[in-house]
Amino acid sequence: VQLQASGGGLGQAGGFLRLSCAVSGRTSSSSVNMGWFRLAPGKEHEFVAGISWNGETTYYADTVKGRFTISKDDAKNTATLQMTDLTPEDTAVYYCAASPLRYPVGAMSRYMYWGRGTLVTVSS
Repeated sequence: VQLQASGGGLGQAGGFLRLSCAVSGRTSSSSVNMGWFRLAPGKEHEFVAGISWNGETTYYADTVKGRFTISKDDAKNTATLQMTDLTPEDTAVYYCAASPLRYPVGAMSRYMYWGRGTLVTVSS
């Protein structure tokens, strides 16, 4: 499974950014759970959001609930993280990840496929 994240960049507090993750290789987005993690300087790795392989179940960290939305487009083999009402605390490197569908979408330790990170910087 190969994952390619895109869409990071500079945002403003209160603004929005959208991250996309393209799935390729010997699988498709309909065959794996998709998730977004982030790593900020001085902070622990955080599981931000996840969506199940069939799109029926989503997970959000409390820190982003109500502001971020994860979705997927199986026709395009992509997963998207829409980030709104950004704050400087959202500044981090964001990673797209995938886990086998047999695991719950919220099972952080089961995400075994990773893409390269994309940097999101939010200015105040």
